[in-house]
Amino acid sequence: MYSETPKLQPITPRYGVTILDEEQLSAFKNSTLELLADVGVHCPSKKALDIYAEHGGIVDFKTQIVKLPADIVLRELAHAPRYYTMGARLPEFDLKLDGTATYCATDGCGVETVDFKTGERRSSNKADVAAMARVADYLPSLGFYWPIVSAQDYGDTACLHELEASFLNTVKHIQTPTVVTERDARNAVEMAKVVAENADNFSQRPPLSFLICTIAPLAQDKESMDAALVLAEAGLPVGFMSMALTGSTAPATLPGTLAIGDAEIVSAMVLIQMAFPGAPIFYSLMPGIMHPRTGGFLGNSLSGDLFYSAGVDLAHMWGVPTLAGVGAEARESGWESAAGIASSMLLCALSGAETISGLGLREGCNLLAPEALVLDAELYQIVRAEASGLVINQESLALEVIKAVGPRGHYLNLPHTREQLRKIEFSEMVLASPGGRRDALKYAREKTNWILENHHPQPLGGHQQNELKRIIQSAEKERA
Repeated sequence: MYSETPKLQPITPRYGVTILDEEQLSAFKNSTLELLADVGVHCPSKKALDIYAEHGGIVDFKTQIVKLPADIVLRELAHAPRYYTMGARLPEFDLKLDGTATYCATDGCGVETVDFKTGERRSSNKADVAAMARVADYLPSLGFYWPIVSAQDYGDTACLHELEASFLNTVKHIQTPTVVTERDARNAVEMAKVVAENADNFSQRPPLSFLICTIAPLAQDKESMDAALVLAEAGLPVGFMSMALTGSTAPATLPGTLAIGDAEIVSAMVLIQMAFPGAPIFYSLMPGIMHPRTGGFLGNSLSGDLFYSAGVDLAHMWGVPTLAGVGAEARESGWESAAGIASSMLLCALSGAETISGLGLREGCNLLAPEALVLDAELYQIVRAEASGLVINQESLALEVIKAVGPRGHYLNLPHTREQLRKIEFSEMVLASPGGRRDALKYAREKTNWILENHHPQPLGGHQQNELKRIIQSAEKERA
């Protein structure tokens, strides 16, 4: 038997903000066009270089540097769709990227897990991916699922096992950042076709999307770009992310980091539109800041949250949807670690981000703790409430009730009070945790355990499950 997946609760902002004004957007656009025309990007993929050259790019095949004149960039990006749907196994969980709502996902690629039973740290595995897919399926805060940790028990085919574990344990859309070779891309396309069941679903409501990282500064990865071309040819949404690092792989200024990251992403999006005009693409700018003493990666500084929301403005300037990012730098779970997530999530949602990822991991997105996703999901609900603003009307102003009670009265015994209090959303965790932080962690762990014991999403059909196994077994045999 399976249990029903709760309805999605996307963030639907009633008001908005812009980080970059028109003059600043124009400056960034001109900077990117200048960088791509005068400096170019390094691309070691022969397939990609041929496509660039055929469509007007200036390609030096010896150095593998591509320069893109401004008119070519603008012409190709004009083909990219501004709005489209990322589908789910069940239509009611489709993500309509139409600019009206923000959907949030887990983080991905963690490599360690605090074991749910023993509390010991260990390497992550496929069972963790499956368990957290079920938790994400149950939480209405989560609109889609990234395989949250790596299936390190499956070596070279880990990314395919992560997809299988995800498809089997949630009815929601899956997005993966770990399919980064042409061979794996072809297998992933096959798996997506199995889940979609028919050609119409596959093309109109694709159940799988992909995130490909560029290489800072101003470079692309051969295998990843070849994979992106396979995925785009199939019609599956493909996004490109820059993780340029201020002071290391990018200039030591936030605007300079944004400029270099923007140029990397745009160069990749242009390639896809050259090869397959109208293919669904998205933009993801998630830079970091170099720690001034250690050289390590910091997700933010005092002004670092502006990185992610500025990326939303840049994506929309180029006419494509965006995946924004949030993340926790804290070493342990708790309201303190989640507070940074809430502020950047709210800013990105108010900026109009169609999608956001980054919930459920700690320690620089490396560690999965059993309570982390539930804690982050509760903060999501706070952000959702804040972004929805206030509804001001005759009922909410309650003037007649105020007049009836008058000065020095009270509202405790009124039917109006009972009716309206039932409409106010409260955090389950806050109501259940009057003692503060320790109680909140206990509650989050208990809720995670309850979900794993009681929630079982609608399964894939037996034939579909067998087909996914067949694809993986074939991939493993090929590599043996």
